[in-house]
Amino acid sequence: MVNLTKHHKALITGGSRGLGAAMASLLEDQGVEVIAPTRDVLDLSRMESIAAYIASEQGKGFDIIINNAGINLLNELTHVKDEDWQIMLQVNLTAPMALIRGFSPYMKAQKWGRIVNISSIFSLVTRENRSAYSATKAGLNGLTRTAAVELAPYGILVNAVCPGYVETELTFVNNSPEQLAAITATIPLQRLAQPHEIAKLVSFLCSEENTYLTGQNLVIDGGFTCK
Repeated sequence: MVNLTKHHKALITGGSRGLGAAMASLLEDQGVEVIAPTRDVLDLSRMESIAAYIASEQGKGFDIIINNAGINLLNELTHVKDEDWQIMLQVNLTAPMALIRGFSPYMKAQKWGRIVNISSIFSLVTRENRSAYSATKAGLNGLTRTAAVELAPYGILVNAVCPGYVETELTFVNNSPEQLAAITATIPLQRLAQPHEIAKLVSFLCSEENTYLTGQNLVIDGGFTCK
């Protein structure tokens, strides 16, 4: 359990299911006020929606941001549609940038903040049909490092978490049972991650106990990328 010495308020995108729901639940258990807006309130595919949300929430005190929402549309590189590329770029990379840009001034004024971007092992390694996803997640890693450098003087720590295969609905949608069996066999721990295992790492990164870890892309994959 992470001990809190003051009230914290977190914004989590994609917080209604899967990893996002696990993060939201754990942070709430630790006393954090969690806001996980639905798409009708914050549509990450539309910059005007993001701008409106930032304007409506200015001054209300987010000192934790978890950019968790993401899209993974699978296709061969030679068949990637322009509209699929653009929507993945928007949701996976542009939206996190916009939320950091919009809400970090409050953190700077408070001299404290925590930002966690949920990236992927596919920002570092890849498989077929993931050109757009890998590119946008690699970009998110770069954004993380730059934001960490720029915001460090204000006591704001910025990190990315790169999960491997996690037991979520999206994993089962994007992989057949046969593929998952083959994947599991290549993971040294011989199983998929559970959402709460990723959430515990994110919780530490967002906490007051994290005082020096920033600018890192932290892989949590059961050893998958070691092989």
